[in-house]
Amino acid sequence: MAEPVEWLPDGTPRSPRFQDIYRSSTGGLAQARHVFLHGCGLPHAWAGQPQWRILETGFGLGMNFLAAWRAWKDDPRRPRMLHFASVEAWPAGAADLLRSAAAHPELAPLAGALAAQWVGLVPGVHRLVFEDGRVLLTLLVADVQDALREPAFLADSVFLDGFDPERNPDMWRRHTLKAVARHCRVGTTLASWTVAGEVRRGLAECGFQVARSDGLPPKRQCLRATFEPAWELKRPAAATATPAGRCIVVGAGLAGAAAAASLARRGWDVTVVDEATAPAAGASALPAGLLAPHQSSDDGLLARLSRSGVRITLQQATSMLRAGEDWQPGGVLEHRIAGAPRLPPHDAGAWRVWTRAADAAQKAAAGLDPGAAATWHELAAWITPAALVRAWLAQPGVAWCGQTAVRELQPHGDGWRLIGSDGEVLADAGLVVLAAAHRTAALLPGALPLQPVRGQVSWGFQGASVQLPPFPVNGNGHFIPGVPVGRGTAWLCGSTYDRADADVEPRMQDHAANLGKLRLLLPLVADRLAPAFANGTVGAWTGVRCASADRRPYVGEVQPGLWVSTAMGSRGLTFAALCGELLAARLHGEPLPLEPRLAAALDTARSLRPRMVGQPEAVGLPPSQHQG
Repeated sequence: MAEPVEWLPDGTPRSPRFQDIYRSSTGGLAQARHVFLHGCGLPHAWAGQPQWRILETGFGLGMNFLAAWRAWKDDPRRPRMLHFASVEAWPAGAADLLRSAAAHPELAPLAGALAAQWVGLVPGVHRLVFEDGRVLLTLLVADVQDALREPAFLADSVFLDGFDPERNPDMWRRHTLKAVARHCRVGTTLASWTVAGEVRRGLAECGFQVARSDGLPPKRQCLRATFEPAWELKRPAAATATPAGRCIVVGAGLAGAAAAASLARRGWDVTVVDEATAPAAGASALPAGLLAPHQSSDDGLLARLSRSGVRITLQQATSMLRAGEDWQPGGVLEHRIAGAPRLPPHDAGAWRVWTRAADAAQKAAAGLDPGAAATWHELAAWITPAALVRAWLAQPGVAWCGQTAVRELQPHGDGWRLIGSDGEVLADAGLVVLAAAHRTAALLPGALPLQPVRGQVSWGFQGASVQLPPFPVNGNGHFIPGVPVGRGTAWLCGSTYDRADADVEPRMQDHAANLGKLRLLLPLVADRLAPAFANGTVGAWTGVRCASADRRPYVGEVQPGLWVSTAMGSRGLTFAALCGELLAARLHGEPLPLEPRLAAALDTARSLRPRMVGQPEAVGLPPSQHQG
């Protein structure tokens, strides 16, 4: 459930948990501007910068975020990207966020956009996207000390906020202040409403130069500080930002197009090359695929990764695609063939938005028995991958170049050179991203254990006399009831998953396998569609995906200036946008779009062969080994 908020007669919001008010009676917007924005020298400090990163220790009702976003919109010299990373262990509900901002008309459209994405806030990291991806809110739903344990980025400004130190002392302890300091660079500014002596002394011990300033009535003073430690700092390389420049992405499927769009939003000049004549010619040419979170009773690694990916892809689809033509949100039913539903730890509150037990009406609509084991994913959809690819490639700063086959990579100056099939130089750039699915292995021989995975989907046009479920169903395979295809509307089912197989010729035995899966998944639907399988009117789509041994994607650096985003397997719609944002965040020293340990689970470092590190000459096939 959302954290309850009490509203006092004068409109002041109060927390029953901490027995304290969220803001003073003078109003949240005035406090946000005077104490936090002006206390950190904003908006003047961010003028002309490529990005600005704000760390906040207590999101509360979001007033500081909305004020910063409003200031960014109103500033003609605003940074290209505004990152706002905020910790909140107890998120309030969307209705309270809207009520908090209601007294300020200039915040109304921003609060409405925030409330629209304010769903499914279970523990973990949630990336909310605004202004076409140029304002990013990274919400860390966790205890502040846990959230800041691993410094994944350095902040330019810190909003030290939270309930009164006497009401919520953990928010202000030395351990918390040290964690904040680990997220600071020399010169990072910090502001807070409290001037408590213990807080001032703690900040000073952590390397801040602290001063008191005029407060906003009824408070006489507020706190301003600058991180200027007397000792030498040791910061991880991941915290530094790579300047935007020229980038070449090899591969025009979901992974490549997503990476290109993420980099272009950050100012990169990106060219996407592919040997095909059109984008999305490989596995991304699938007529439609399902986007739905994985679920497990222990909320394990894949479940957490999939939620992060689904949220980001849904945001992209909502802003770029045409509902009913390119995609259709509205939920997916999962039929648990093997038995009882594997519900998340708490089938209540924010968890229910992701996964809950399917009700009797949903089971009946799918033709399942009332006792069938089934769950419902509300944040789910079917999507046409090629439409998403085209939308990403149409972003400003992205150029597409087809019929360009890359045979080899060569280090060149501070970057990389792409060599074609006849040994000709195709292009060079300071940054190259390989996203060519299983063909990536040929460009990185022996570097990563990649393998092709063949898949065949069976499909047919809807018939007026055949009743189908009104929503997609997954479980043992999947079924999508209605996708616009050419001259009509088609259903799709499957898919097969054949490792180490790159043959794309249709196979009759795969149609039989798909029908067999459908009989288990949706017995009544299988009976209705069996004649189409029998009379040969069912069509086949085949494609070759790329997978890793642990079935998780690879995203990360192989050599300086050479990165990969690949091995999406059968979850390209779930992981492509997430991996593109993760790649861009690492390059730019930004807040990560997911927890650091989850990011590590996708890193190339988990499998990268040691001989590749520090040996650029090992990258690329020698001509004598090349097979055309």
